[in-house]
Amino acid sequence: MPEADPALLPMAGLLTAIGLTEIYRLGPTDAFKQGLWIVIGVALFAATLIGLRRDYRILESYKYLFGVGAIVLLFLPSIPGLGTTVNGARLWVSVGGFTFQPGEIAKIFLIIFLAGYLRGKREVLAQGRLKDLGPLLVIWGACMLVLVETNDLGSALLYFGIFLAMVYIATGRLTYVLGGVGLFAIGGFGAYEKIPHVHERVIIWLQPWTTKPVYCPLNGLPALRQDCQSYQLVKSLYSIGNGGFMGTGFGNGTFSTTSGTPLIPFVNTDFIYSALAQEIGLIGASAMLLVFMVCVARGMKIAIQADDGFSKLLAAGLTFGFALQTFIIVGGVLRLIPLTGITLPFVSYGGSSVVTNFVLLAGLLLISNRANARS
Repeated sequence: MPEADPALLPMAGLLTAIGLTEIYRLGPTDAFKQGLWIVIGVALFAATLIGLRRDYRILESYKYLFGVGAIVLLFLPSIPGLGTTVNGARLWVSVGGFTFQPGEIAKIFLIIFLAGYLRGKREVLAQGRLKDLGPLLVIWGACMLVLVETNDLGSALLYFGIFLAMVYIATGRLTYVLGGVGLFAIGGFGAYEKIPHVHERVIIWLQPWTTKPVYCPLNGLPALRQDCQSYQLVKSLYSIGNGGFMGTGFGNGTFSTTSGTPLIPFVNTDFIYSALAQEIGLIGASAMLLVFMVCVARGMKIAIQADDGFSKLLAAGLTFGFALQTFIIVGGVLRLIPLTGITLPFVSYGGSSVVTNFVLLAGLLLISNRANARS
């Protein structure tokens, strides 16, 4: 890909290196596993570039197959005996000791389907007729089903956010976005009222600290909320605050008690931003977020440069999905939005995430190479 954007791969490498360094600091065993997944991710990255180097637009011919595949992958964790529940959310699938998160792969499949579908339907959708709202309602319903089945508000928000962004890019009608946000708000409120896990996550977000003991579902006894449901979030915020402006330095953060008990459970996955913010400080964490922002800016530039509808929508969808996933996890850790179990792209520990993001990167480079070669 000689004509591809020259900045995206180095920035992805930088983020991956930062994440691997922090994971090694937190646990060398996990770092070795992450290193293996990075090797697999880079191999699939290269395979994607080689396999689709002639014309990646052939993917559009299989858009409905990708759409069905996305739905199947999203509902795999809900199959009894196959799905695994972690922290109240059913996002994982375990087969023969091998565990992966199918929602990460489904994200790519969904973007490919939407890029192909919206390219052909954008003129009809742009007219804004009431009967054309059918696809919006179907996708909304599917996301709500995902929310009900997996108990995870963040995943539903990610998929629906990608859909709304791509619809807006395809049609230019803000009405769809406002209507979609309204529908998601209604669905989210319903989930808050009816799904205990979602209700608990919202309560933790709004009131992580209590001055009087409340019921603790972990042991069935009264306890301060910061010592029970919101323990993870509160310790994460303390970790960020402890870093100050300059940070404590790599290896100097405090993440366990004197007896070796972790202060922040799952710190190398959901809360790796908290660990980094403590050790590299506000300045370092802000610099890392700026790298994410530059990646998003370069991705949107690729979408603008693309000369066909499918490529534009595909680049924009891949970039927006990357941006929204970053916002959801960092926003949850910083208590801007309710906390979810989504990983920080390229940085968090997790094989499914790192492999999928390298494939996502390959897609952007394929589009960039073609756009620059034709200009």
